[in-house]
Amino acid sequence: MPEKSPSTARLEAFSDGVIAVIITIMVLELKVPHEDGAAGLSVITPILLIYLLSFTFTGIYWINHQHLIERVESADRLILYANLGFLFCLSLLPFFTAYVIEKKTAAFAVALYAISMIVTGFSFLLLRIAIHRVLRRSRNLRPEDTAERGKHLASLVLYLLAVPLAYFHAGLSLILIAVVTIIWIVPSLAISRKAGS
Repeated sequence: MPEKSPSTARLEAFSDGVIAVIITIMVLELKVPHEDGAAGLSVITPILLIYLLSFTFTGIYWINHQHLIERVESADRLILYANLGFLFCLSLLPFFTAYVIEKKTAAFAVALYAISMIVTGFSFLLLRIAIHRVLRRSRNLRPEDTAERGKHLASLVLYLLAVPLAYFHAGLSLILIAVVTIIWIVPSLAISRKAGS
């Protein structure tokens, strides 16, 4: 008798729990400034912006993860391992977020932050490929799936450009990371509108 593949509901619940912990760890890095008034706010503003970027990055992956997983009824071994790899890479983001904050957006810290985006993005691409393989077998692969994969590869290239850019201008590197990350909000909003219709 062939081994039954586990339901994606368990995989989704586990992933949701891990991502919730990742966000919780990141928010613990926010500290109340010692200075009062506007001076204190100016000190914490860069920290809040880095946190917002990391939170947005994580949130967009969570939305895309939900949309991707719900396309299949059961998770085979390849999907399970790809999902674990993605969660491992994403779980490192709080460390790199804290590192950028601690080093005050120094070039090396920002470059490492961009590398963490590349690694996480690549791990999610592997998960996407594993799920597309199942969808292709069941003839449920859509043309937009191929387009999303192309957009994913383009995003990885832009994240890669952010690494050397950090050594010329760390601020511009972070802006590039932010722009690439925010681009992914558009399909997320489209998914929400489609689900609501």
